[in-house]
Order: sequence, then structure tokens, then C-alpha cells
Amino acid sequence: MNIYISGISGTGMGPLALMAKAAGFTVWGSDLIKGAVYDELVKAGIEVYIGKQDGGFLREKLAEGVDWFVYTSALPETHAELVLAREVGVKCTKRDDFTAFLVEKLGLKMVAVAGTHGKTTTTAMIVWAALKLGLPVAYIVGTTLGFAPSGSYNEGDQCFVYEADEYDRNFLKYHPWLAVIPAVSYDHPDIYPTKEDYEAAFGQFEAQSERVVEESSFGADGFELAGEVRRKDAALAAEAISAMAPEIARAEIVKVLNKFPGVGRRFEKIAENVYTDYAHHPEEIVATMDIVKDEKRLHGKKGIIVVYQPHQNTRQHEVRNGYTDAFVGADKIYWLPTYLTREDPELPVLTPAELIDGLVNKDVAEVAEISDELAERLQKYVDEDYLVILMTAGPADGWLREKFSK
Repeated sequence: MNIYISGISGTGMGPLALMAKAAGFTVWGSDLIKGAVYDELVKAGIEVYIGKQDGGFLREKLAEGVDWFVYTSALPETHAELVLAREVGVKCTKRDDFTAFLVEKLGLKMVAVAGTHGKTTTTAMIVWAALKLGLPVAYIVGTTLGFAPSGSYNEGDQCFVYEADEYDRNFLKYHPWLAVIPAVSYDHPDIYPTKEDYEAAFGQFEAQSERVVEESSFGADGFELAGEVRRKDAALAAEAISAMAPEIARAEIVKVLNKFPGVGRRFEKIAENVYTDYAHHPEEIVATMDIVKDEKRLHGKKGIIVVYQPHQNTRQHEVRNGYTDAFVGADKIYWLPTYLTREDPELPVLTPAELIDGLVNKDVAEVAEISDELAERLQKYVDEDYLVILMTAGPADGWLREKFSK
């Protein structure tokens, strides 16, 4: 079967492409720019076209035979490739349908990790432990991994570890053997109009799952990772591993998880004293700050400098009151303008000053812009042995890497 994936090189679609290729499918795809998984795709022998997605590359592949056109939720209905695929009668779906197809075809038991935050780290922890303990698992993680590809399948795999995203109600396509849920708090108001609607979706997801784990019998004791939230995630990961392989001693599972090296964009160290994190929701920020404060204490850093780029103005209208004490512990906060995507044009754009005003420690916060001047300020803090952490789901991550990665 020949699969064409539009938006193939990002962390949402790239791991799926890797798994499909490993499972024996012919996979091609296109993207506007080289995403985080691009190099992994090329290494796996997947042909990827980068540039304007005007339908030209898709036409080439249609001549070879495309059986399924898979596209990201970010693709508009007017996208040239999607329009063309529909015009010629190719089966077109988002990633959830194709992922569900893979699970069924390969006869895998799904271990789905869902939640507002913590799901990427918890999924990666399960994958890390499973690989180290020699368990036969396929997986898809929505980020890059330093210790393995972001998506994988080998003949003989029994379980499928999957980061099940609630955006666009993606996770409701599945009926997991085991559902692991680190944390749930209202998000994605563009998809879920109310908190009740959001919680109902998670209720449906739980009802569709054979077994649900939200609390771990392991507890956080024995885990030595920085940050209470990260230790709780590790405990949930341990519970999942124990369910997949009950014969493995609990102490052995804990030992392996204590060596977890982390993942891309989740408290990822990109230079000495410089970290980047995907946190863009108040509860995610609290969890990340917990890790940062632990790291500062453990390594005797002078202080904590935060650069924050909010994501989506629609979200800011929903969560602005949640920022109140989210950044407590920061010695300085540089607040960037909100990264605007999928916006409601009727909503006024909240300014950094408006969002800062609700902080209990607003005296340490300052409106800033992505610039060389900000990079120079951060470098001075780095040189003075402060810990600098960027929190964003937007383009500030690329800027920080350009300025500080060696």
C-alpha cells in the first residue's frame, strides 16, 4: 500500500510516517519546511519534498499509485494537495484514521497516553523503559528522542505505545488496551467550547479503554528525577510497563526510569545553563517551574530566568487568570508577544502587558521581543551561572537554538 502524508516532517506526522515505513508500507510526503523529524525520515529512506505544496509532487506520486492521503489537522480545506487528492478519488483522512488502521492491521495492543500535559514525557518514558527492558513495542511519540527514532515498528511487536492527542478529538478514534492519563485541565477552546465539553471527551476516551491508569501504585518514592511532576510521570510510566510485563520486578523498572535522558522540547538542554520547553499552559508552566527549581537547587545555580512566548490568543482569553502564581520562583521573566495561530478574529489580542498584570510577581516581568538584544541579555545571565529556560510552542524555540546551540 502506498501512503502519501502531507505535512510529513513535523512531530505529529513524522513519527507516523516512520512507523508506517517500518511496517512495510511505501511512504512519501511533503512539507513547507524541514520539520523536526525531517532528518529521521531521510535516514529511513522516505522520500520527502520540501517547498510549496502546490500539488506538483503529489501528481508525480499519483502516477505511481497513491492508496491513502493522510494529512495534518493544520491543513486547510482549500490546501492544494488535499483538493487534488479528493478530486482524483484517493482515500483522504487525518492521521487518527490511519493510525487506528495500523494498530488493527498489525494486531497491536494500544497503550495510549492522553492528557492536557505530561503525555509526551510519559509516553517517552514508557518507550525508554520498554526498549531498555527488551519489551517488543511499536511506538509513536510526538517529539524527537535522543535515544531512538520518534516512531518505530518491528515484526513481532505486541504493544503500541502512543501519544494520543486530544486536539481535534483525535484520541476518540481509539479503543486502547491501556489508557494512561497524567493530567487533565481545560485547553483547546477552539475545539472544545466549554470545560464540560473537554472533560466529556476525556470521559468518553476512558469509557472506550479497557483499562485506565491515572494514579500509580508505585507512588513517586524511589524516583530520583528532577521535579515532582516528572517523578509522578515516571510512576505512571512504571505502572504501564508493569501492565505490559508483570513479570519484571518493580525495582528494576524504577531503576531504568531513573536513567531517563529526557526528550526534545521537554526541559531540553541546548547549551550550558540554557533549556527549552514546550510549556504554554499555566499548569504546564507550574510543572516546568517545579523541574527548573529542582534543577537550580541540585546544581547550585544563581537563579532562574524565564523567557515566555504564549501560544494562541484564543487560549490566552481562557487561561489568563491561571498565570497568577505560575512563574513564582523566577528571578526575571521576559514575556514575548503571543504566537498567533488558528485565531478568532472577533477576540482582541491580549498584549504581554495585560497578561503580566495578573502575576503575583509582576515586578520581575518585562515585555520583550525576539531580538539580538534579548539574546545578549540572556547570555549575560548564562555567564553569571543563572539557569535560562524558554517556554513556548512557537517559533521562539528556533531562535533560541540559533543563538545558543553550539
